[in-house]
Amino acid sequence: MSVGAPDTASPLSINIQRFGVFFRLLTLAGIFAVELLVLSVAADGAELANRGSLLRFLAAWGPWIVRCIVGFAALFVTFGYLRSKPTFDEISQRLAAIPVGRGFLAAHVAAMVLTGALTIALYKTGVSGVQADLIAGSWLAAGVAAISFAGLAAIPLAQWIQMVRGTGYLWLFTSAAVVAACVVGNSGRTLWRPMGRVTFRLVEVLLEFFASSVTADPAKMIIGTGNFRVEIAEQCSGFEGAGLMLAFGVVWLCLFRKECRFPQALLLIPAGVVVMYLLNAVRIAALILIGSAGAREIAVGGFHSQAGWIAFNLVALGFSVAARRTPYFTLNPTQAGSSTRTEDNPTAAYLVPFLVILGAGMVSGALSGGFEWLYPLRFFAAAGALWAFRTRYSTLNWRVGWLGPAIGAGVFIVWVGLDRLWSAPVVTAMPGVLSASSAAARITWISFRVLAATVTVPIAEELAFRGFLLRRLISQDFESVAFTRFTWFALVISSVLFGALHGGHWLAGILAGLLYAFAVIRRGRIGEAVAAHATTNALLAVYVLAFGQWQLW
Repeated sequence: MSVGAPDTASPLSINIQRFGVFFRLLTLAGIFAVELLVLSVAADGAELANRGSLLRFLAAWGPWIVRCIVGFAALFVTFGYLRSKPTFDEISQRLAAIPVGRGFLAAHVAAMVLTGALTIALYKTGVSGVQADLIAGSWLAAGVAAISFAGLAAIPLAQWIQMVRGTGYLWLFTSAAVVAACVVGNSGRTLWRPMGRVTFRLVEVLLEFFASSVTADPAKMIIGTGNFRVEIAEQCSGFEGAGLMLAFGVVWLCLFRKECRFPQALLLIPAGVVVMYLLNAVRIAALILIGSAGAREIAVGGFHSQAGWIAFNLVALGFSVAARRTPYFTLNPTQAGSSTRTEDNPTAAYLVPFLVILGAGMVSGALSGGFEWLYPLRFFAAAGALWAFRTRYSTLNWRVGWLGPAIGAGVFIVWVGLDRLWSAPVVTAMPGVLSASSAAARITWISFRVLAATVTVPIAEELAFRGFLLRRLISQDFESVAFTRFTWFALVISSVLFGALHGGHWLAGILAGLLYAFAVIRRGRIGEAVAAHATTNALLAVYVLAFGQWQLW
């Protein structure tokens, strides 16, 4: 089901069926988040573990249980939709005729009031022993009841049961995956020491091949050469990179399970984890060698933060290629010598420009110190990718009216307004390295920064998020989906991911994603979204350069 049939209905008419289940689930998540925030204010963090046996249990396992619940909900809904889309569509259709349960909603409010009162009793009084355990038990029961009543108010029990049955054993797989992830996360602090020692030894062996004087202190986990040393801390042991590769492998095999040959494909996961772990040792050794060669700022400021992501992308790419090209792992291998050209792949045309910007950013960041002098690399990489796929883009509608620039100006106002709202209005000066450089270097860098922001970045990001993702979440054959069509699920997910791309400005990014999507849906042409995006970035560039607001860049 989609919103806005292009021939007979307004492109912004509401599809109440798709709106039903996902809107209710998102509303539930929002309500729970707000209520949890309010309860956290009432709970001042007082020590409870020594005031009762039940409190001791909750203090030890409470955070772990909460993480499991949140992780289960997110994974179950996401993979449930991908795996059993017809089930969710049917539930949405039934929910369209079912109003919110007011009785259950009232019961939820009452249970939350009781939960709040018991929270105050636990945290604001000095109760202990049996009395504290009784209050804690009542608090736990009231909280569970409040969650249950809210869930039943939004979605009746029959539809919850249908959701579980319609997704098969997904609940079991999701539960196992979430529990395993939480166990691995909790074990990280105990595992990082032995893993760190192995990493330490690997780095030492690698350095001995290239450096004559290697200094190593295993007790303090400090290693290096005579003039440059580093400490291998917990986050550098390779555990996080291996975990990231594990998550990537599991998600890949889930999404492309119909193309994979099992159980052989499962071997890709430990292989990817091991390669990622070994590359972490290579990264640390390379960092030490770069620092020893005199490029300390590059080693610490750029290479240290970006090399890990570069390694992950390389391993993930290798995983993907092996999973699709090796007959041992896949049912339908893609031949390396196939006559199909890259430009015939519609997905590549929409995603490659965006991906090369990310890749160029990692490379330029890794080769930079405190300031990214190689930023122009992002512009040239994106421009080259866009030029390579230029024939594919000729079928898109690039016309622009007044709506795109108007929306772009509106997003600029929202962006600046949120920045001023969240932080005190200050003038952030031009980075010292840039201001101290020659006029020619400074003008060249700023020119490419503005060019990228107003030309290549808007085109690449709109092709990826509005041209591809917004339509791909509706249909696998995304090019057959008119730009005037959308679903609430696709609109929200694509906008949230777009916002996440913008780091600390995530809220402004989400709102921008929604408004850029409105531009393309309203007019049915990608050019409106690109114009809106370019207008926003151009106004931000003027604002940064004219008023010294460099924190926005």
